[in-house]
Amino acid sequence: MLELDKTYLGIELGSTRIKAVLIDENYSPLASGSHEWENRLENGYWTYSLDDIHSGIRSCFASLCADVKSKYGVTLTTVGAMGISAMMHGYMAFDKDDNLLVPFRTWRNTTTKQAADDLTAALGFNIPQRWSISHLYQAVLNKEPHVPEIAHITTLAGYINYLLTGERAVGIGEASGIFPVENYGYNEKYLQITEEKLSAHGFDKKLVEFLPPVKIAGEKGAVLTESGAKFLDPSGTLKAGVPVCPPEGDAGTGMAAANAVRIGTGNVSAGTSIFSMLVLDKNPSAAYPEIDMVTTPDGAPVAMVHCNNCCSELDAWVKMFGEFAELTGNKIDKSALYETLYKNAMTGDADCGGVTAFNLLSGEPVAGVDDGRPMYFRMPDGKMNLANFFRAQLYSAFASLKIGMDILFEKEQVKAEQFTGHGGLFKVKGAAQQILADALNTPVSVMETAGEGGAWGMALLAAYMIKGGEKSLADWLDDDVFAGMEKLTVTPEEKGRNGFNEYMKRYKGALGAEKMLGEVK
Repeated sequence: MLELDKTYLGIELGSTRIKAVLIDENYSPLASGSHEWENRLENGYWTYSLDDIHSGIRSCFASLCADVKSKYGVTLTTVGAMGISAMMHGYMAFDKDDNLLVPFRTWRNTTTKQAADDLTAALGFNIPQRWSISHLYQAVLNKEPHVPEIAHITTLAGYINYLLTGERAVGIGEASGIFPVENYGYNEKYLQITEEKLSAHGFDKKLVEFLPPVKIAGEKGAVLTESGAKFLDPSGTLKAGVPVCPPEGDAGTGMAAANAVRIGTGNVSAGTSIFSMLVLDKNPSAAYPEIDMVTTPDGAPVAMVHCNNCCSELDAWVKMFGEFAELTGNKIDKSALYETLYKNAMTGDADCGGVTAFNLLSGEPVAGVDDGRPMYFRMPDGKMNLANFFRAQLYSAFASLKIGMDILFEKEQVKAEQFTGHGGLFKVKGAAQQILADALNTPVSVMETAGEGGAWGMALLAAYMIKGGEKSLADWLDDDVFAGMEKLTVTPEEKGRNGFNEYMKRYKGALGAEKMLGEVK
């Protein structure tokens, strides 16, 4: 019999899918639900409508309830605790009556460059375009009509959490994508500077009056209200009173799911885009446009290097070789095709035999490229073969990330103990994982069970609030959640490390040509 009061629920509103995961007291997934959705471009902004948000999360929860009923014959009436996560950053502004003043502006919008640049210069702290404060500041600069009506702003996770609990607070990891944080709250010095700049443009409100309050992982106090239960489950089956943990962003839940919240640990997520997150003991000594500073769900500083390009060009080459195989009458299963090409790539020369590839389908700020174009070249005395060509393509997936991470390693003398890799790029054992370890000169682990991604990480944070006791989040994850979980760890190899460095010399040397190609329309 399923004991519902010993289960924990995480719901994450991602960019293309809303997912719910229910876990048991041993933190294993019991059931899941999902709802597919897409953002839309309206009036120059990427957005999701309130109807999309409301109907989407209800559809996802109904899908979860159906899965629980199907698997266990039980009606989901309650859980031991729950939590909400969503895509970080963005902008939701409300008036005093909780009316949304402008459609939700997501992290994907790049309409705030003036504000981000101005704030970065004033604070001496990198403020990305997608952060909530950039959106607010830009709205003030643009003299948008809704600005005088603003009573509070929040993120998507904060908004859903408010609907469920009536509490406006967000977790500190989520807060760090709203405004810079320090000492478990917003940075007071930066608040003062930003308020002075806003006031000069006619916006005289105190930021703390309308930014959401900050909570730390494990902090209690919020519960599912009657109206919140009815919102999530209009059928009325779900009961009020469920403890709700502080809402987090998808970066924070990714860190929890990868067991990468301890200082010196990090995770690398590789898909269409790629980003690394490394937990630091203190903020860097300077602001770098290539590095975003956020925090773990328990407040430790995290350096994030986000790159726009990763697997798309690689996937295109794999697909093309699959087409060739089919033309010869030898159709190959997609998984087998990736396995064959990636493993063969690992037999190539460590420096790719003089072959160099650029995987940039779009601009790549970390590499200083405004408009990307896929490109490859080879040295006249190089060794062109299938293994070296595909090894170069795999190297290119990590090249921009390497440029950003080297700022931390070389300029800030940061040390990393290990990274956890997750995403489709790491599915073929012994390939991309080893290349990443060589590139970053750090051991890289891949979990045998990838869990259920961010929704699973959010469920873990809900469980930590109830079962964490006096343990830190890092200790609890190590001791209680991941202690028995299988993982494969590889260490850097000198030959591979030297080869990747040689590759990067050619890659950096050819960036000028890559930038020139971007001018071809």
